[in-house]
Amino acid sequence: MTIMPLMAEDAGKKLSNQSPCGLYVHVPFCRSKCAYCDFYSVVAGAHDTARLIDCLGCELTKRVAASRRRVRTVFFGGGTPTILLMDELAALLESVERTVGTRDLDEFSIEANPATVDDDKAELLVAAGITRVSLGAQSFFADELGALERHHLPEDIASSVAILRRHGFPQINLDLIFGIPGQTLETWAESLRQAIDLQPDHLACYGLTYESGTRMTAQRGRGQITPCPEDVEADMYVLAMDTLAEAGYPQYEISNYARPGHECRHNLIYWRNGPYLGVGPSAVGCVDNRRYQNVADVDGYIRMVETHGHAEVESELLDTGQLITEMVMMQLRLVEGLSREAFRARTGFDPQVLFKDALARLVDLGLLAVSDNNIALTRQGRLVSEAVVAELVPVSV
Repeated sequence: MTIMPLMAEDAGKKLSNQSPCGLYVHVPFCRSKCAYCDFYSVVAGAHDTARLIDCLGCELTKRVAASRRRVRTVFFGGGTPTILLMDELAALLESVERTVGTRDLDEFSIEANPATVDDDKAELLVAAGITRVSLGAQSFFADELGALERHHLPEDIASSVAILRRHGFPQINLDLIFGIPGQTLETWAESLRQAIDLQPDHLACYGLTYESGTRMTAQRGRGQITPCPEDVEADMYVLAMDTLAEAGYPQYEISNYARPGHECRHNLIYWRNGPYLGVGPSAVGCVDNRRYQNVADVDGYIRMVETHGHAEVESELLDTGQLITEMVMMQLRLVEGLSREAFRARTGFDPQVLFKDALARLVDLGLLAVSDNNIALTRQGRLVSEAVVAELVPVSV
């Protein structure tokens, strides 16, 4: 993989109003590492947080200037960004304001865990222009939270939502997980019910995955936990689709549901293969078909940014085959499906011609629906989305 670092002299370029993009800022600190998580994160307090925040500000300034794009969405992820102390979080928010002008953003999101946002912190976030808080609820049952090694209590979820509502955040998202060891269809239905009762604007419902290198995967390998049966997990997914649709949260992506007009605009950039900048340890960005990744190490990130102004350890230019694969993988996640027009514009190929034989098979099986403008998974297709994608790509071009 060819490494093509961000050049410091690019930082002086003026921003363009064309090709708006998203900005992701990775804050890697957590209270502890959850058993299922494979995102890069470290326990808070073990690193020089002040230096890291300075470096995040430095990198994001250079990234935005070099991209020559107007940032329209910002997403603070992690880790748990809200675990930062007030002055640390304020400093990071000020860096973003100076660089992208947060009052003009279409959306400004931050991830938070229940019980990590109090009234003072909520006031700070609102004042800084945060418009959307994504709360990692995961489950409303203590034993299921324990299996995931989450540290909040079920009752913390409602109290955290109440704080956010009291301070007037325009959008609140709740993350839930299904397929947890020991979870039943009945407890999943109850978690959905309690989440709906809190009237969030958006819900993300993810099936538990056993990622390589996580404690939960190791526990499964040793026979210490029993995974949820696949047929039960499929029933949980169908239950989420039906329950949330009935409650006014139509599905718009494989794992995401929202009241109309409250879809996550930042994530839509990813799913529609738009340009995005990534800032922070382990962050990934992709602009003009150039994808890069930063070093997944806090101390290494600090050293590289202070020395070189960037922390890239990998980068590549995506070729046509890679673009085809990624557009299929990402856009088929959306209920709206793969845009024929966007696919032709990016790759030079008509997907209905390129995938003609595979499309015919998948339509006959009831897994895909094809129109003049889009190729989309059917309801049944969403249950086997990975298999559908595998039928379409890779292709010879």
